[in-house]
Amino acid sequence: MCRLFGLTAGATPVAATFWLLDASDSLVRQSRHNPDGTGLGTFDAAGTPLVEKQPLAAYADDAFTREARERRSATFVAHVRHSSGTAHTWANTHPFERDGMVFAHNGVVRGLDTLEAELGADLVGVAGDTDSERVLALVSREIARADGDVERGVRAALTWVAAHLPVFAVNCVLTGPRDLWAWRYPATHDLWVLERHRPDGALHQTSAAGMRVHSAELADAPSVVVASERLDADPRWRLLAPDTLLPVDAALAVHESVLVGAPPSHPLTLADLGAAAQSQRVA
Repeated sequence: MCRLFGLTAGATPVAATFWLLDASDSLVRQSRHNPDGTGLGTFDAAGTPLVEKQPLAAYADDAFTREARERRSATFVAHVRHSSGTAHTWANTHPFERDGMVFAHNGVVRGLDTLEAELGADLVGVAGDTDSERVLALVSREIARADGDVERGVRAALTWVAAHLPVFAVNCVLTGPRDLWAWRYPATHDLWVLERHRPDGALHQTSAAGMRVHSAELADAPSVVVASERLDADPRWRLLAPDTLLPVDAALAVHESVLVGAPPSHPLTLADLGAAAQSQRVA
């Protein structure tokens, strides 16, 4: 199963070191779990997205998998990919950048012909073959139609997806230079939240997929983390309820609300996914 990680320190840029597919993992273990891509998205001081990613199964890059990636940003998105069927290419690797935002997805959405027909001219700029990038294009369009209101745009996009497309899971993290939005839909995959409003030590977390993040600066700076799994023993981790949108603003205020308010009209099961089912199993 793909792994999502999002972090925001609000209005405070912090330094963080990421190891994606930790070098202490053997290549055999990596290929057994999440072989199809790793990526990291941040923002520079001017608020410009910086996305670095690599489709590891196609182009094994020792520097990318073994070296710590030092970044300074107020928001971070990391993703370790297990493809649900599309090619192992740079264009299909998460995270994706569009309209000044960075996005990553865990799950499967089918009916892409229907989604492309809905997008029409807004399909321009989609470079890969994934459902994820097309969902981002729809989200981005609906944000624009909502005059930049991200919550309204996300809710409109996911309501349309839930009504018109076969859905297994659409767990996502979307970031701007100082804000983060995460959502869990429906209940298929977990999404966990850690609010570190009173930090009690440097952030140092490790996922089962081999993704590690460390930030000494977050020993003093508050932050909010979202992830596909609990990454340490901190008792403050909590599971986000299904069908929930969680925005975190630059002041690190967290406001949860209902995302769609109904189950998918065309829910998918593992049995419906065929060969793609393996990508959605929890390792």
